[in-house]
Amino acid sequence: MVASSNDEHLTIYSSRDRRYMKHVHDNVHGNIYLDPLSLKFIDTEQFQRLRDLKQLGVSDLVYPGAVHSRFEHSLGVYWLAGEAVDTIKTYQGSELGIDRSDIQTVKLAGLLHDVGHGPFSHLFERGFLPRVLNGSKWSHEDMSMDMIDYIVDEHHIEIDSETVKRVKEMIIASHASHKSTKEKQFLYDIVANGRNGIDVDKFDYIVRDSRACGLGCNFQFERLMETMRVMGDDICYRAKDYLTVHKLFATRADLHRTVYTHAKVKAIELMLVDALLEANGYLNISSSIQHPAEFWKLDDSIMKTILVDPRQELKEARDIMLRIRRRDLYQYCNEFSVPKDKLEHFKDITPQDIVCSQKAGGATLQEEDVAVSNVRIDLTRGRNNPLESIQFFKDYDCNEKLTIRDGSISNLLPAFNQDMIVRVYSKKPELVEAVSEAFVNFQLKTFGMEAQVHATPEKKKHRR
Repeated sequence: MVASSNDEHLTIYSSRDRRYMKHVHDNVHGNIYLDPLSLKFIDTEQFQRLRDLKQLGVSDLVYPGAVHSRFEHSLGVYWLAGEAVDTIKTYQGSELGIDRSDIQTVKLAGLLHDVGHGPFSHLFERGFLPRVLNGSKWSHEDMSMDMIDYIVDEHHIEIDSETVKRVKEMIIASHASHKSTKEKQFLYDIVANGRNGIDVDKFDYIVRDSRACGLGCNFQFERLMETMRVMGDDICYRAKDYLTVHKLFATRADLHRTVYTHAKVKAIELMLVDALLEANGYLNISSSIQHPAEFWKLDDSIMKTILVDPRQELKEARDIMLRIRRRDLYQYCNEFSVPKDKLEHFKDITPQDIVCSQKAGGATLQEEDVAVSNVRIDLTRGRNNPLESIQFFKDYDCNEKLTIRDGSISNLLPAFNQDMIVRVYSKKPELVEAVSEAFVNFQLKTFGMEAQVHATPEKKKHRR
């Protein structure tokens, strides 16, 4: 993976020289200009696979407009990553030693950050794989690392090994919450920021997802992009922009509440996991996760594969897929919010917990009759306020960094930064009332009257 002298111009040309670039029009950012080296990755079957991964999984079955793909999201992050590092270079380039190689590396990290993503948004790695891997961990970031190496080798892309190494480190930087000793650490916080959660990945998907779902979005990432400043290897923001920073996290949380964890979306996801588990033994879905050469062939079309495959071994999975198509979904019964003082040590509720709480005299429930969704919604830092991890500055004439606890901006400290909602579903319409009653019994037995039940049992089947 060493660049030849003939291709050296692909990595060290001026990032603003668009004569060598191809451009595409994006419905969020307008014209996006693709540099020659990035095009070598884009024009591969492994990257083009991202066209067949919907950014929001099955959310389009509730929000019909949410059919945008990880392909366009990746182009958006590529573009914003380049814009961010270009802005920093314009104002502080000589001071920080930013060179053309830095710009190219950050852009490649933005482009390739999701190249190892599984199908159905995060359901594949958080809902399906934990059920079949017996506790072992797998992440799309790790697969992205392997996929980058595979693409470089498979397509003989001439790129030096140090650039590849830095690209991969920038992609997994979201896991590095501690202070790093890397040179130019601020570059590693642009695409995936594990230190405070502000990164161009969020900038893109928050605006893109809001627009696709027909929701308003009053978060303006452009304001942060234009005024950010590197101080002591930290990307800092003007103190008077703290409300814009807060809107970033608040808008993300709102998307989780209204779209990503919508009750019907979660019902469909629970059904999809059940179908994938039924089909896994025959289609070997999970076996592909260890091998990039096989993994790139896996995408959202697995739903259609299961639906049309006539084999008897797939009947159970096929029947679930048919129920999804016919809108015969698992029935939402009830939900409650976990009391704030119980969040720290609260364990996920299981169908067994609900079944064990049923009273004698009614319908007898089995674990396979019940589905449970444990939804955690936070501001990216769990129970902590992410603003406490962000460095601000008063104005451009001041070289002192401020934190959220300084007097000038200390009024934005909400009491709680995380909620947990437990929802229960009945897989059979005739058991809705029995499941609802068992769920209420469990809630009262566990929390007394502390937890608020938000819904009453459904008395009839809702189609939408």
